[in-house]
This record gives sequence, structure tokens and C-alpha cells, in this order.
Amino acid sequence: MSLYGVLRSGVSGMNAQSNKLGTVAENIQNASTSGYKRASTEFSSLILSSGNGAYNSGAVTTKVRYSIGDQGPISYTTSGSDLAISGNGFFVVSDKTGTPYLTRAGNFVVDGPTGNLVNAAGFQLMGYSLAGGQPNVALNSLTGLVPVNVSSMAMQARPTTSGSITGNLPFDATPELPANRPPAGTTYTKKSSLVTYDNVGNKVTLDIYLTKATANTWEVAIFDAANPASFPATPLSGPTTLTFDAMGQLTGPSTAAFTIPNGQPFTFNMAGMTQLAGEYQVTGAADGNAPTAVKGAEFGSDGTVYAVYEDGTRIASYKVPLANVPSPDNLTPRAGNVYEASIGSGGIQVGFAEQGGLGTISVGALEQSNVDIGTELTAMIEAQTGYTANSKVFQTGSELLDVLMNLKR
Repeated sequence: MSLYGVLRSGVSGMNAQSNKLGTVAENIQNASTSGYKRASTEFSSLILSSGNGAYNSGAVTTKVRYSIGDQGPISYTTSGSDLAISGNGFFVVSDKTGTPYLTRAGNFVVDGPTGNLVNAAGFQLMGYSLAGGQPNVALNSLTGLVPVNVSSMAMQARPTTSGSITGNLPFDATPELPANRPPAGTTYTKKSSLVTYDNVGNKVTLDIYLTKATANTWEVAIFDAANPASFPATPLSGPTTLTFDAMGQLTGPSTAAFTIPNGQPFTFNMAGMTQLAGEYQVTGAADGNAPTAVKGAEFGSDGTVYAVYEDGTRIASYKVPLANVPSPDNLTPRAGNVYEASIGSGGIQVGFAEQGGLGTISVGALEQSNVDIGTELTAMIEAQTGYTANSKVFQTGSELLDVLMNLKR
């Protein structure tokens, strides 16, 4: 056996154990890092050809692997912008230059100077803007993703486009004469009002006049409450006839359409009306809102980011996707607990939570590191013992080499 082979073997073993100690140290110091994935050092023997009469010792090589695909425990927090993924997938983030990466670290907060949502490493959360409607997602590309920016969710007003009224019209109400029904006359059976909004967010109150015409029909006429001359003059809509069957259920048309003054085309749905014995009792609703400022942002479990306004209105502003690769453990780690796709990992595929095998998003939660301190301490002792033993091999080989060199003298 070659003494140089012994020395080479000892040095190789010490280097390998040193690499193992390095990954153990990295794991321990990142045990509290959200979304961190454990690194491990795998050993592989390097065998050199040997003859029958002598053994030529080889060496050992190492390869660092990351258990990126292993789920870490989920812990819940008090922050509504903390996000955790259960199952497959990664958040798409970018650095300040716009370079995209993948990460499982979902501890996002609003960055004051930019308004972007960034995690603890400073990477920006990426999503699809919903300003133009539902996003057009390229399944194998990150095209179209932009930083999720809370500041862009500025004060805004939404004009009303739809509304409804539901409830009961009293069966025993007395029918009015045709000459007295709105808009021709001044008599009506019941009246309610509904607040809507025009294009710039001004309130437009609609007066809804409901008049019983016959035993099983009611006429509905809608007027602009801001214009006193509008009643009994021309209404915005109607009269629309609601027809009920013997069971008090609607049997005919139940919608009215008109344009809100200085606003948008409006559809008024009355499908929830009944004519039953009992009191007049109705409820109404309409979309749209007056100008209001953003109070904050909320996340949905499907990745939708809602702008929350001071009046309580929630408007979907962004949709956060999840990305995945065929072999997550072969992603290339980068500083900041992020990853890049590699030849070994395969190309990136993009989708949304709970679709196509992707995981779920938990709001107000973080995925913890998948490092187990007990396991790492055991590995550290093993590496320390192995390093010491290999140093003895090197020391012994060195001493034998000294003896050999002394023989020549």
C-alpha cells in the first residue's frame, strides 16, 4: 500500500468531514429561518485500481444536497401578510434588479419607500395585477408578474352597475286604480330607496315605488330622488310588472335596466321578491362605492390580494401564483433563502394554489425551517469523530513516511 495513498486518504477524509461540519453549522444557524431547507453532505467513495499484491487507497468525495422538497412545520402568527405554503410550490419573488427567484419564506411586510410587499431578505413578492381583469397566465413562464404594491391601491370610486331587492310584498294589499299608479298618478302601495354611485362616486338615491295593480301583479317604477319633478313624471325605469302565481312566487320577468344619472348602465334584479300573507319587508343592495382610501391589504387562501378600504370595501387587486419544478431538491440555492431553476431541477411551471398538484396557502402563518437540532448535533459529533480518526490516519502515514526517509539516510 502506498504511503502517499495513506496520506491522500487521510486528507480526503478530513476534507469530507469538514464539509459535513460546514452543512451542520449552516443548518444550526438557520434553524429559526422561515422556509429554510436543511442541507446535508453525502459521501461517495473514489476507488483507484489496485494490483493483487498491493492496495492503492482511494479517497472520498462529497456532494451537498438540500431537502428543499421536505415540508417544514407551519406556525401561526399575528400578521395577516405572513404566508405559508402547505404542499408543493414556491412563492415567486424578485430582487431590486427584477431578477426572479423562488422561495418558501413568506414573512412579507410593506416596504415603506416603495409600497411593495417584501420578505425578511428584501425580496419582493410577485403577482398578477387584476386591474385589467383575470390574468393571462403562461404556464411555463414568469411573464406578466409584477411586484405586489399596496401603494398602487389608491383612493378610488366605483360606479354602480348592479343592484337587487328581495323580500315580501303583502298579499292583502289593495290594488290601486290604473289612473293612480306611478308614473301616471300620485298613489302607490309601498316605497323604498336604494343608494347607488355615479362615475365619480357621488351618491345617487333611487326611489323605488311598488304599486299593487291586480290580485297577482305589482308594478315597479324607479325615480331619481334628487329630482323632485321626476315623480310623477318620467321614471328612470318602469313601470315593470311583477307577476306572482297562486303560491306567491314570481312567474315572469324580474329585472329592470337603465342608466344611473351621470353613471353606468345599471341592472336591477327583483328575482327574490314574493307575494305572501304578511308584512311588507324588503332588503336591497347595490355595488359601487364613494371615494375611499386604502386601509390595508388582505390575502385570500387562493392567493388573491384584496385592497381593504376605509369603508370596509374589499377589492381584488392582485393574484399571487405558486411556481414549481419537477425536482425541487435540485434547485440552486442563492443567498437570502431563495432558489433558481437548474438543469437538474427542470423548468418552472406556474399555477395557482390548490390547482394542478400545487399546495395551499395559509394566511397568517409561516413555514418554519425543516432542521431538527437534535439530528444536527448528532451529525456534528459524527463528523467530529470522523475528522479526528482521519487525522490519525494522516498522522500515522506521515510518521511512517518519516521512518522511510530516515532509512535512506
